Amino acid sequence: MQHNKSSFITATLVLSSLVVLGVAQHYLQNSVTAASNGRMVPHFEVDPFWPQPLPNKWILGSAIGVAVDASDHVYIVHRNDDSNFATQEIGIDNGIADCCTAAPPILEFDVDGSLVNAWGGPGQGYTWPASNHGIEIAPNGNVWIGGNGGGDSHVLVFTRDGQFVREIGLPGEPIDSNSTTHFSRVAEIAIDPDANEAYFADGYGNKRVAVVDVATGAFKRYWGAYGNRPSDERITYTPGEPLPQQFVGPVHCAEPSKDGLLYVCDRGADRIQVFRPDGTYIKEAQVAPMTVGAGATWDIAFSQDDDQEFIYVADGSNMKVHVVHRDTLEVMYVIGEGGRQPGLFYGTHSIVTDTQGNFYTTETYEGKRVQKFVYRGLRPLEQMQSGPAWPAGTLLD
Repeated sequence: MQHNKSSFITATLVLSSLVVLGVAQHYLQNSVTAASNGRMVPHFEVDPFWPQPLPNKWILGSAIGVAVDASDHVYIVHRNDDSNFATQEIGIDNGIADCCTAAPPILEFDVDGSLVNAWGGPGQGYTWPASNHGIEIAPNGNVWIGGNGGGDSHVLVFTRDGQFVREIGLPGEPIDSNSTTHFSRVAEIAIDPDANEAYFADGYGNKRVAVVDVATGAFKRYWGAYGNRPSDERITYTPGEPLPQQFVGPVHCAEPSKDGLLYVCDRGADRIQVFRPDGTYIKEAQVAPMTVGAGATWDIAFSQDDDQEFIYVADGSNMKVHVVHRDTLEVMYVIGEGGRQPGLFYGTHSIVTDTQGNFYTTETYEGKRVQKFVYRGLRPLEQMQSGPAWPAGTLLD
């Protein structure tokens, strides 16, 4: 009798387990089906060996901008005056012990991640930024940089080898979002080669998009949020309340698409606003709208298909990259999370794509690095959070 009772209990437990497993499996299958719904999204894997080690015992400070040229060479700008974190942690002076010295502020890597050029810093005829911020490569190979430090009310242009070309705007000027002679702490620069125009995310001081001629640096036009006349008034953002009619700021990116639109990051309001090149407002959407403080929309890059179907949004507050559908501005899924290992992020600051569809990120704060994420084609959308973008066959695959 006892044996029959035990058998009955065992059978009941097994049956219950099978039912639970069946329900769980059914739920998971339904969740995957609901998540994918036949939608295809780009898939990436981090390259943990890119870039290759720097020479001269160089280390990076806060990596604050990234750009790609026509040959898929990757350029970064970092704050080489704060790269002495190692000395602070282990109590040595730069250059005295075996490690380390600050790399020059502008670094150029080839497609394999080898360093091919390094330069930058104060020189004759121009005012180097008090705080490096933002980099762009023009079609002719010139390097454009901004700055978000005190007195950084100008943009500098150099040749690929670091020869000074032009200073656009006047350094040392105050905030004035309606100035046509200077800027205020430009966060990022993007060039439209067809129109021969450069868009400034202007930025940390001013609260606007400004446009200049690439060939001459001549000022052309500007506008604020929704195409309004910009104001210098300090604006705050509160989740759940109506979005401000002015940029909260910093205005952290202004990127032209192939089809003649401009996508602007209003970081402090967690939003992307879309305009025509003349400043006509089209639409907006938020990313991680509950984010306050430093905000969520730090920088964007477009996918490299003909339609630029996807936008990759660097989110330095939440330490991840959002994959957004460009037409609907809907967040499809999220890559990464906070951490220091390859494929994770700490202060995801800037992002760019190359001609092969790979994307590169730089990290500020204590992240202090550049990472490469290799494009692996389109896959069905299965979940909103992908976690670390580790290569296939690794522990987390």
